[in-house]
Amino acid sequence: MKKVLLLLANGFEAVEASVFTDVLGWNKWEGDGTTEVVTVGLHDQLQCTWNFKVTPEKLLHEIDLEDFDALAIPGGFEEAGFYEDAFSEVFQAVVRYFDDQKKPIATICVASLILGHSGILHNRQATTYNHPTSKRLAQLESYGAAIVNDRIVQTEHILTSSNPGTAFDVAFRLLETLTSAPNTKKVKDLMGFR
Repeated sequence: MKKVLLLLANGFEAVEASVFTDVLGWNKWEGDGTTEVVTVGLHDQLQCTWNFKVTPEKLLHEIDLEDFDALAIPGGFEEAGFYEDAFSEVFQAVVRYFDDQKKPIATICVASLILGHSGILHNRQATTYNHPTSKRLAQLESYGAAIVNDRIVQTEHILTSSNPGTAFDVAFRLLETLTSAPNTKKVKDLMGFR
C-alpha cells in the first residue's frame, strides 16, 4: 500500500485537495487498489478558502513521516490565512523530510511556495501561480527557484503547477508515479478523462 500524506494548511482550496482524495480514492476502489490518502493538518478543524470547514484525519504531531510514500499539498489563499500554516517551521520540516528521502512531492498552484520557502527549490526548476496579474512567480524566484512557465513542471521527484486548472493532471501524475501508466489510464478512463 502506498500511503500519501495530504498536508492541509488552514485556508487551503478545497478543490485542490479533493483531486488527490478522489483520484487516489478511485484508484483504491477501482484501480490497482494500492493507494491510501491520509489528511493531516495542524488544527482539529481547518477552514477552507471558501465556505466550509474540514476535519483532518490526523494532526501532524500524531503521525510518523516514515509511514508515508508521498506528499501532496494543495494551495490556498493569503486572504484566508494560508501562509500562516504553510510557512510554519513544522510544515517546512515535513517538506524537507520528503525531499531528503527523495519521495514524491506533488503541489498545486501556490503550494509550490511552501517548497520554495523550505529551501528545497534552490537551483531547481519549478512553477507556481502564473497569471500575469500575480506576484507569485517572482516570489518563487526569490527563493532561488529556476522558473519554468509551464502548466506543470517536474524536477526529479517534485511536481509543481501553475494554477488550479492543473489539479487533476497533478493528481494523475502522482498516481502514475506511485503505480503505473496503464493503471492511471484505466482510472482516468473510469473517471471520464479521455
